[in-house]
Amino acid sequence: MVYVAIIFFIGLFILFYSYIGYGILLWLFRKFNVGKKVSSDDCFQPNVTLVVAAYNEADFIRNKIENTLQLNYPLDKLTIIFITDGTTDKTGEVIKQYPKIIHLHEEIRKGKVAAIQRAMSFVKTPVVIFSDANTFLNKESVRKIVRHYADSEVGGVAGEKKILMGMNEAAAGTGEGLYWKYESYLKKLDSDFYTVVGAAGELFSIRTELYEHPGDNTLLDDFVISLTICKRGFRIIYEPEAFAMENPSESIKEEKKRKIRISAGAFQSMLMFKELLNIFKYTKLSFQYISHRVLRWTICPLLLPLLLVLNIVLALNSASLYYDSMLYIQVAFYCLALVGGIFSLKKIHFKPAYVAYYFVFINISLYLGFFRFIQKKQSVLWEKADRKN
Repeated sequence: MVYVAIIFFIGLFILFYSYIGYGILLWLFRKFNVGKKVSSDDCFQPNVTLVVAAYNEADFIRNKIENTLQLNYPLDKLTIIFITDGTTDKTGEVIKQYPKIIHLHEEIRKGKVAAIQRAMSFVKTPVVIFSDANTFLNKESVRKIVRHYADSEVGGVAGEKKILMGMNEAAAGTGEGLYWKYESYLKKLDSDFYTVVGAAGELFSIRTELYEHPGDNTLLDDFVISLTICKRGFRIIYEPEAFAMENPSESIKEEKKRKIRISAGAFQSMLMFKELLNIFKYTKLSFQYISHRVLRWTICPLLLPLLLVLNIVLALNSASLYYDSMLYIQVAFYCLALVGGIFSLKKIHFKPAYVAYYFVFINISLYLGFFRFIQKKQSVLWEKADRKN
Protein backbone atom coordinates (compact mmCIF):
# COMPACT_ATOMS: atom_id res chain seq x y z
CA MET A 1 0.00 0.00 0.00
CA VAL A 2 2.97 2.31 0.52
CA TYR A 3 3.80 2.39 -3.19
CA VAL A 4 0.15 2.89 -4.07
CA ALA A 5 0.01 5.86 -1.68
CA ILE A 6 3.21 7.34 -3.12
CA ILE A 7 1.87 7.10 -6.69
CA PHE A 8 -1.44 8.59 -5.53
CA PHE A 9 0.18 11.62 -3.91
CA ILE A 10 2.56 12.21 -6.82
CA GLY A 11 -0.36 12.08 -9.23
CA LEU A 12 -2.41 14.38 -7.03
CA PHE A 13 0.45 16.88 -6.94
CA ILE A 14 0.90 16.83 -10.73
CA LEU A 15 -2.82 17.32 -11.28
CA PHE A 16 -2.96 20.20 -8.80
CA TYR A 17 0.18 21.80 -10.22
CA SER A 18 -0.99 21.61 -13.81
CA TYR A 19 -4.41 23.18 -13.30
CA ILE A 20 -3.86 25.45 -10.29
CA GLY A 21 -0.32 25.38 -8.91
CA TYR A 22 1.37 26.63 -12.08
CA GLY A 23 -0.86 29.70 -12.09
CA ILE A 24 -0.12 30.33 -8.41
CA LEU A 25 3.61 30.01 -9.09
CA LEU A 26 3.46 32.52 -11.94
CA TRP A 27 1.41 34.88 -9.76
CA LEU A 28 4.12 34.70 -7.08
CA PHE A 29 6.79 35.34 -9.72
CA ARG A 30 4.94 38.48 -10.80
CA LYS A 31 4.36 39.62 -7.22
CA PHE A 32 8.09 39.41 -6.50
CA ASN A 33 9.05 40.88 -9.90
CA VAL A 34 10.52 37.65 -11.23
CA GLY A 35 10.14 38.00 -14.96
CA LYS A 36 11.08 40.06 -17.95
CA LYS A 37 9.54 43.44 -18.66
CA VAL A 38 8.62 44.53 -22.15
CA SER A 39 8.67 48.10 -23.37
CA SER A 40 5.84 49.50 -25.47
CA ASP A 41 5.24 52.76 -27.30
CA ASP A 42 1.69 54.00 -27.87
CA CYS A 43 2.97 56.29 -30.63
CA PHE A 44 4.53 53.41 -32.56
CA GLN A 45 2.34 52.82 -35.63
CA PRO A 46 3.98 50.64 -38.29
CA ASN A 47 2.28 49.52 -41.48
CA VAL A 48 0.11 46.51 -40.75
CA THR A 49 -1.69 43.82 -42.75
CA LEU A 50 -4.78 42.14 -41.34
CA VAL A 51 -5.32 38.64 -42.78
CA VAL A 52 -8.70 36.91 -42.44
CA ALA A 53 -9.23 33.39 -43.76
CA ALA A 54 -12.92 32.78 -44.44
CA TYR A 55 -14.62 29.60 -45.55
CA ASN A 56 -18.37 29.66 -46.26
CA GLU A 57 -19.06 32.58 -43.92
CA ALA A 58 -21.76 34.25 -46.03
CA ASP A 59 -24.08 34.66 -43.04
CA PHE A 60 -21.46 36.52 -41.01
CA ILE A 61 -18.92 37.99 -43.39
CA ARG A 62 -20.59 41.40 -43.89
CA ASN A 63 -20.62 41.97 -40.14
CA LYS A 64 -16.96 40.97 -40.00
CA ILE A 65 -16.05 43.38 -42.79
CA GLU A 66 -17.95 46.29 -41.21
CA ASN A 67 -16.24 45.58 -37.90
CA THR A 68 -12.84 45.48 -39.62
CA LEU A 69 -13.37 48.78 -41.42
CA GLN A 70 -14.21 50.45 -38.11
CA LEU A 71 -10.84 49.62 -36.54
CA ASN A 72 -9.19 52.72 -35.14
CA TYR A 73 -5.94 52.73 -37.11
CA PRO A 74 -4.69 55.01 -39.90
CA LEU A 75 -6.25 53.78 -43.15
CA ASP A 76 -3.07 54.42 -45.12
CA LYS A 77 -1.17 52.10 -42.78
CA LEU A 78 -3.64 49.23 -42.70
CA THR A 79 -3.90 46.65 -45.48
CA ILE A 80 -6.78 44.18 -45.28
CA ILE A 81 -6.67 40.77 -46.96
CA PHE A 82 -9.57 38.31 -46.99
CA ILE A 83 -8.83 34.89 -48.45
CA THR A 84 -11.71 32.55 -49.34
CA ASP A 85 -10.08 29.55 -51.01
CA GLY A 86 -12.55 26.72 -51.61
CA THR A 87 -15.59 28.72 -50.51
CA THR A 88 -18.78 27.57 -52.23
CA ASP A 89 -21.30 30.12 -50.92
CA LYS A 90 -21.58 33.88 -51.52
CA THR A 91 -18.82 34.94 -49.12
CA GLY A 92 -16.61 36.14 -51.98
CA GLU A 93 -19.43 38.10 -53.61
CA VAL A 94 -19.96 40.08 -50.42
CA ILE A 95 -16.23 40.82 -50.03
CA LYS A 96 -16.02 42.15 -53.60
CA GLN A 97 -18.44 44.91 -52.64
CA TYR A 98 -15.70 46.50 -50.50
CA PRO A 99 -12.86 47.95 -52.62
CA LYS A 100 -10.72 48.59 -49.54
CA ILE A 101 -10.28 44.84 -49.09
CA ILE A 102 -7.86 42.70 -51.10
CA HIS A 103 -9.78 39.53 -51.94
CA LEU A 104 -7.86 36.33 -52.69
CA HIS A 105 -9.67 33.28 -53.94
CA GLU A 106 -8.95 29.90 -55.50
CA GLU A 107 -11.54 27.25 -56.26
CA ILE A 108 -9.66 24.42 -54.54
CA ARG A 109 -9.96 24.13 -50.76
CA LYS A 110 -6.69 23.08 -49.13
CA GLY A 111 -7.36 24.18 -45.56
CA LYS A 112 -6.67 27.23 -43.43
CA VAL A 113 -2.91 26.69 -43.18
CA ALA A 114 -2.58 26.63 -46.99
CA ALA A 115 -4.75 29.74 -47.27
CA ILE A 116 -2.58 31.63 -44.79
CA GLN A 117 0.59 30.49 -46.54
CA ARG A 118 -0.76 31.85 -49.84
CA ALA A 119 -1.92 35.10 -48.27
CA MET A 120 1.51 35.69 -46.72
CA SER A 121 3.04 36.08 -50.18
CA PHE A 122 0.92 39.24 -50.52
CA VAL A 123 1.95 40.72 -47.16
CA LYS A 124 4.47 43.56 -47.56
CA THR A 125 4.18 45.18 -44.13
CA PRO A 126 6.49 44.56 -41.13
CA VAL A 127 3.59 43.34 -38.97
CA VAL A 128 0.80 40.94 -39.86
CA ILE A 129 -2.31 40.29 -37.76
CA PHE A 130 -4.42 37.16 -38.11
CA SER A 131 -8.08 37.06 -37.17
CA ASP A 132 -10.85 34.50 -37.61
CA ALA A 133 -13.77 35.33 -39.87
CA ASN A 134 -16.40 34.71 -37.19
CA THR A 135 -15.07 37.12 -34.58
CA PHE A 136 -15.48 40.82 -33.81
CA LEU A 137 -12.43 42.90 -32.82
CA ASN A 138 -12.54 45.89 -30.49
CA LYS A 139 -11.78 49.19 -32.24
CA GLU A 140 -8.45 49.76 -30.49
CA SER A 141 -7.14 46.23 -31.02
CA VAL A 142 -4.62 47.06 -33.77
CA ARG A 143 -3.19 50.04 -31.85
CA LYS A 144 -2.89 48.00 -28.67
CA ILE A 145 -1.13 45.16 -30.51
CA VAL A 146 1.42 47.09 -32.55
CA ARG A 147 2.70 49.24 -29.67
CA HIS A 148 4.61 46.21 -28.36
CA TYR A 149 6.66 45.91 -31.55
CA ALA A 150 8.69 48.91 -30.41
CA ASP A 151 10.60 46.29 -28.41
CA SER A 152 12.94 44.33 -30.69
CA GLU A 153 12.65 41.20 -28.51
CA VAL A 154 8.94 40.91 -29.25
CA GLY A 155 8.26 38.51 -32.11
CA GLY A 156 4.49 38.37 -31.74
CA VAL A 157 1.51 39.67 -29.81
CA ALA A 158 -1.48 37.57 -28.80
CA GLY A 159 -4.86 39.15 -28.25
CA GLU A 160 -7.55 37.94 -25.88
CA LYS A 161 -10.42 35.66 -26.83
CA LYS A 162 -13.79 36.47 -25.30
CA ILE A 163 -16.87 34.27 -25.43
CA LEU A 164 -20.13 36.23 -25.57
CA MET A 165 -22.34 34.54 -22.98
CA GLY A 166 -26.00 35.10 -22.18
CA MET A 167 -27.51 34.92 -18.72
CA ASN A 168 -28.82 31.38 -19.26
CA GLU A 169 -26.04 29.94 -21.36
CA ALA A 170 -25.96 26.18 -21.89
CA ALA A 171 -23.15 23.82 -20.92
CA ALA A 172 -21.05 24.47 -24.04
CA GLY A 173 -21.20 28.25 -23.65
CA THR A 174 -20.76 28.32 -19.87
CA GLY A 175 -17.85 25.89 -19.90
CA GLU A 176 -16.13 27.47 -22.90
CA GLY A 177 -16.56 30.97 -21.49
CA LEU A 178 -15.14 30.16 -18.06
CA TYR A 179 -12.35 28.09 -19.60
CA TRP A 180 -11.21 31.04 -21.73
CA LYS A 181 -11.41 33.45 -18.82
CA TYR A 182 -9.01 31.26 -16.88
CA GLU A 183 -6.81 30.70 -19.93
CA SER A 184 -6.66 34.44 -20.54
CA TYR A 185 -5.49 35.03 -16.99
CA LEU A 186 -2.83 32.35 -17.35
CA LYS A 187 -1.66 33.89 -20.62
CA LYS A 188 -1.26 37.23 -18.90
CA LEU A 189 0.85 35.59 -16.20
CA ASP A 190 2.83 33.68 -18.86
CA SER A 191 3.53 36.90 -20.72
CA ASP A 192 4.62 38.75 -17.58
CA PHE A 193 7.03 35.94 -16.72
CA TYR A 194 8.49 35.43 -20.22
CA THR A 195 6.21 34.52 -23.14
CA VAL A 196 2.79 33.26 -24.13
CA VAL A 197 3.11 29.58 -25.05
CA GLY A 198 1.18 29.43 -28.30
CA ALA A 199 -1.33 32.02 -29.51
CA ALA A 200 -5.00 31.47 -30.38
CA GLY A 201 -6.05 32.02 -33.98
CA GLU A 202 -8.96 34.32 -33.15
CA LEU A 203 -6.48 37.21 -32.83
CA PHE A 204 -2.69 37.14 -32.92
CA SER A 205 0.09 38.91 -34.75
CA ILE A 206 3.73 38.38 -35.66
CA ARG A 207 6.63 40.18 -37.24
CA THR A 208 6.27 39.29 -40.90
CA GLU A 209 9.96 38.53 -41.29
CA LEU A 210 9.68 35.80 -38.61
CA TYR A 211 6.92 33.89 -40.36
CA GLU A 212 7.74 30.28 -41.24
CA HIS A 213 5.41 27.98 -43.13
CA PRO A 214 4.14 25.55 -40.47
CA GLY A 215 3.66 22.72 -43.00
CA ASP A 216 0.77 21.75 -45.22
CA ASN A 217 -0.54 19.11 -42.81
CA THR A 218 -0.34 21.20 -39.63
CA LEU A 219 -3.57 21.15 -37.64
CA LEU A 220 -2.90 23.99 -35.17
CA ASP A 221 -1.33 26.60 -37.43
CA ASP A 222 -1.72 29.45 -34.93
CA PHE A 223 -0.04 27.49 -32.14
CA VAL A 224 2.79 26.25 -34.36
CA ILE A 225 3.50 29.62 -36.01
CA SER A 226 3.69 31.44 -32.69
CA LEU A 227 5.63 28.76 -30.79
CA THR A 228 8.17 28.52 -33.62
CA ILE A 229 8.88 32.21 -33.08
CA CYS A 230 9.34 31.58 -29.34
CA LYS A 231 11.73 28.75 -30.13
CA ARG A 232 13.86 31.21 -32.11
CA GLY A 233 14.33 33.30 -28.96
CA PHE A 234 11.60 35.93 -29.41
CA ARG A 235 8.73 36.57 -27.06
CA ILE A 236 4.99 36.43 -27.67
CA ILE A 237 3.36 39.15 -25.56
CA TYR A 238 -0.20 38.98 -24.32
CA GLU A 239 -2.34 42.09 -24.87
CA PRO A 240 -5.71 41.89 -23.05
CA GLU A 241 -6.84 45.27 -24.43
CA ALA A 242 -6.93 43.74 -27.92
CA PHE A 243 -9.65 41.14 -28.01
CA ALA A 244 -11.69 39.01 -30.36
CA MET A 245 -15.30 38.31 -29.43
CA GLU A 246 -17.27 35.33 -30.66
CA ASN A 247 -20.41 33.45 -29.77
CA PRO A 248 -20.15 30.10 -27.99
CA SER A 249 -20.67 26.80 -29.78
CA GLU A 250 -24.30 26.06 -30.60
CA SER A 251 -24.25 22.90 -28.49
CA ILE A 252 -21.93 20.53 -26.69
CA LYS A 253 -22.04 18.37 -29.83
CA GLU A 254 -20.65 21.25 -31.89
CA GLU A 255 -18.07 22.03 -29.20
CA LYS A 256 -17.02 18.38 -29.27
CA LYS A 257 -16.02 18.73 -32.94
CA ARG A 258 -13.75 21.65 -32.04
CA LYS A 259 -12.17 20.04 -29.01
CA ILE A 260 -11.38 16.73 -30.69
CA ARG A 261 -9.68 18.33 -33.68
CA ILE A 262 -7.76 20.71 -31.39
CA SER A 263 -6.72 17.74 -29.25
CA ALA A 264 -5.50 15.86 -32.33
CA GLY A 265 -3.52 18.97 -33.26
CA ALA A 266 -2.05 19.15 -29.76
CA PHE A 267 -0.47 15.69 -30.09
CA GLN A 268 0.83 16.56 -33.54
CA SER A 269 2.36 19.75 -32.15
CA MET A 270 4.09 17.92 -29.31
CA LEU A 271 5.91 15.75 -31.85
CA MET A 272 6.87 18.83 -33.84
CA PHE A 273 8.26 20.54 -30.73
CA LYS A 274 9.70 17.55 -28.87
CA GLU A 275 13.02 19.39 -28.48
CA LEU A 276 11.27 21.90 -26.21
CA LEU A 277 11.15 19.16 -23.59
CA ASN A 278 14.87 19.85 -23.09
CA ILE A 279 14.63 22.32 -20.23
CA PHE A 280 18.42 22.68 -20.10
CA LYS A 281 18.43 24.16 -23.62
CA TYR A 282 15.27 26.27 -23.62
CA THR A 283 14.96 26.88 -19.83
CA LYS A 284 12.06 29.36 -19.36
CA LEU A 285 10.25 28.39 -22.55
CA SER A 286 10.49 24.66 -21.74
CA PHE A 287 9.31 25.28 -18.18
CA GLN A 288 6.25 27.13 -19.46
CA TYR A 289 5.58 24.74 -22.34
CA ILE A 290 5.70 21.65 -20.14
CA SER A 291 3.73 23.21 -17.28
CA HIS A 292 1.00 24.89 -19.31
CA ARG A 293 0.65 22.53 -22.26
CA VAL A 294 2.35 19.14 -22.11
CA LEU A 295 1.12 18.08 -18.67
CA ARG A 296 -2.47 19.02 -19.50
CA TRP A 297 -2.38 17.27 -22.85
CA THR A 298 -0.70 14.03 -21.77
CA ILE A 299 -0.30 13.24 -18.06
CA CYS A 300 -3.43 14.82 -16.57
CA PRO A 301 -6.01 12.95 -18.68
CA LEU A 302 -4.32 9.68 -17.64
CA LEU A 303 -4.17 10.69 -13.99
CA LEU A 304 -7.89 11.42 -13.62
CA PRO A 305 -9.11 7.78 -13.85
CA LEU A 306 -5.92 6.47 -12.23
CA LEU A 307 -6.36 8.63 -9.13
CA LEU A 308 -9.94 7.47 -8.74
CA VAL A 309 -8.91 3.80 -8.89
CA LEU A 310 -5.97 4.32 -6.51
CA ASN A 311 -8.18 6.26 -4.13
CA ILE A 312 -10.69 3.38 -4.03
CA VAL A 313 -7.88 0.89 -3.29
CA LEU A 314 -6.47 3.08 -0.52
CA ALA A 315 -9.87 3.75 1.02
CA LEU A 316 -10.72 0.04 1.10
CA ASN A 317 -7.38 -0.97 2.60
CA SER A 318 -6.94 1.67 5.28
CA ALA A 319 -8.95 3.38 7.98
CA SER A 320 -7.74 6.84 6.96
CA LEU A 321 -10.33 9.60 7.04
CA TYR A 322 -8.22 11.45 4.46
CA TYR A 323 -8.58 8.76 1.80
CA ASP A 324 -12.30 8.44 2.51
CA SER A 325 -12.74 12.20 2.20
CA MET A 326 -10.75 12.38 -1.05
CA LEU A 327 -12.84 9.55 -2.48
CA TYR A 328 -16.08 11.31 -1.53
CA ILE A 329 -14.81 14.50 -3.19
CA GLN A 330 -13.88 12.68 -6.40
CA VAL A 331 -17.15 10.78 -6.60
CA ALA A 332 -19.13 13.94 -5.86
CA PHE A 333 -17.26 15.80 -8.61
CA TYR A 334 -17.94 13.15 -11.25
CA CYS A 335 -21.58 12.92 -10.15
CA LEU A 336 -21.80 16.69 -10.55
CA ALA A 337 -20.30 16.35 -14.05
CA LEU A 338 -22.88 13.68 -14.87
CA VAL A 339 -25.65 15.98 -13.66
CA GLY A 340 -24.19 18.73 -15.85
CA GLY A 341 -24.37 16.44 -18.87
CA ILE A 342 -28.00 15.54 -18.16
CA PHE A 343 -28.94 19.16 -17.49
CA SER A 344 -27.32 20.25 -20.75
CA LEU A 345 -29.58 17.88 -22.67
CA LYS A 346 -32.65 19.15 -20.85
CA LYS A 347 -31.45 22.79 -21.08
CA ILE A 348 -31.56 23.23 -17.29
CA HIS A 349 -29.08 25.94 -16.25
CA PHE A 350 -26.83 25.09 -13.29
CA LYS A 351 -23.36 26.60 -13.64
CA PRO A 352 -21.41 24.44 -11.09
CA ALA A 353 -22.58 21.27 -12.85
CA TYR A 354 -21.72 22.73 -16.26
CA VAL A 355 -18.19 23.61 -15.13
CA ALA A 356 -17.58 20.07 -13.83
CA TYR A 357 -19.06 18.60 -17.00
CA TYR A 358 -16.92 20.79 -19.27
CA PHE A 359 -13.74 19.82 -17.38
CA VAL A 360 -14.47 16.11 -17.85
CA PHE A 361 -15.54 16.78 -21.44
CA ILE A 362 -12.19 18.46 -22.25
CA ASN A 363 -10.21 15.49 -20.94
CA ILE A 364 -12.36 12.94 -22.76
CA SER A 365 -11.82 14.99 -25.93
CA LEU A 366 -8.06 14.58 -25.44
CA TYR A 367 -8.46 10.80 -25.50
CA LEU A 368 -10.60 10.98 -28.63
CA GLY A 369 -8.20 13.44 -30.23
CA PHE A 370 -5.25 11.15 -29.50
CA PHE A 371 -6.94 8.19 -31.18
CA ARG A 372 -7.85 10.33 -34.16
CA PHE A 373 -4.26 11.54 -34.40
CA ILE A 374 -2.62 8.10 -34.26
CA GLN A 375 -5.15 6.81 -36.79
CA LYS A 376 -4.36 9.83 -39.00
CA LYS A 377 -8.05 10.60 -39.40
CA GLN A 378 -7.91 14.33 -38.62
CA SER A 379 -7.83 16.31 -41.86
CA VAL A 380 -6.61 19.90 -42.20
CA LEU A 381 -10.02 20.52 -43.83
CA TRP A 382 -11.83 21.01 -40.56
CA GLU A 383 -15.57 20.78 -40.25
CA LYS A 384 -16.76 24.05 -38.78
CA ALA A 385 -18.49 24.00 -35.43
CA ASP A 386 -21.78 25.88 -35.55
CA ARG A 387 -21.91 28.88 -33.24
CA LYS A 388 -24.86 30.75 -31.81
CA ASN A 389 -26.08 33.81 -33.66
